[in-house]
Amino acid sequence: MGDEIQMSSKLDQLRSMTTVVADTGDIEAVRRLKPVDCTTNPSIVLKALESPDFAEAMTEAVAWGAKQSGDREQQIADRLAVSVGAALAGLVPGRVSTEVDADLSFDTEASIASARKMIQAYADRGIGRERILVKLAATWEGIRAAEVLQKDGIDCNLTLIFAKAQAIACADAGVFLISPFVGRITDWYSKAQNRTFTPDEDPGVQSVREIYNYYKAHGIKTVVMGASFRSTGQLEALAGCDRLTISPALLQQLGEAEGTLARKLSPESFTAEPKVKMDERAFRWAMNEDPMATEMLASGIRGFAKDLGKLRDIVRQKLA
Repeated sequence: MGDEIQMSSKLDQLRSMTTVVADTGDIEAVRRLKPVDCTTNPSIVLKALESPDFAEAMTEAVAWGAKQSGDREQQIADRLAVSVGAALAGLVPGRVSTEVDADLSFDTEASIASARKMIQAYADRGIGRERILVKLAATWEGIRAAEVLQKDGIDCNLTLIFAKAQAIACADAGVFLISPFVGRITDWYSKAQNRTFTPDEDPGVQSVREIYNYYKAHGIKTVVMGASFRSTGQLEALAGCDRLTISPALLQQLGEAEGTLARKLSPESFTAEPKVKMDERAFRWAMNEDPMATEMLASGIRGFAKDLGKLRDIVRQKLA
């Protein structure tokens, strides 16, 4: 599967076969690295809001929130997430992913309502839904919410994907894009087996390759966007994947790396495999049988909820 292209840097070569997305809320990094899309999550939004770039947005959101009724902290936190997303949307030609609150991960109806409110908040700033991906955790409830939203023309990014069962359920729901978490899978197996992996034997890399193969074998249009990378080796092992969302540090390393980057994944090169029926019972059983996926999905949701809590604390202090 050669397709070897001689170009100036490995990042340039990767861009010729994969849509490169920046996993950041760092305005300067986005200006410098020129990704097509940007992804954010509560941790990234929290970090972005600590930078001087968003001091004005914080002041504006708190002043706005002070005039609102109901849960002001939540409304301001939501507004700030959209402020970060709107700033990024002004810099990239493609899409920005913004996350529905992690504490709604097991509530389908509340996730749908939150997503619709988010899309309206972007529309109020003149940013159309075709520029936004609503990010939801790939729980059974999150996938069901995405199914409804997709039918309404709201494209979704299902995140915290650790198992093929999640990817299949997302495809069945007509989800626009999924984010399998390469590095976190590797972290779990490295700790469990007390070993390091070469890129080709890396369990996180293998997980994305399996999902990619299943999608291409069955003509599934859902975009596979590898996420959560620990090294350029993992990225190189997935060259050719539909999209890869990459931190500024790893983007810079790839930009400075020379040599030939071989294409590893291609939509035309797949192995035939049977179609899987993924109803709720099969989904929950598959997750139950996979301790890594169960633990990493739960800890991922907890981590995002914790950072959301920190953001609400900051807002509470500003309101006081």
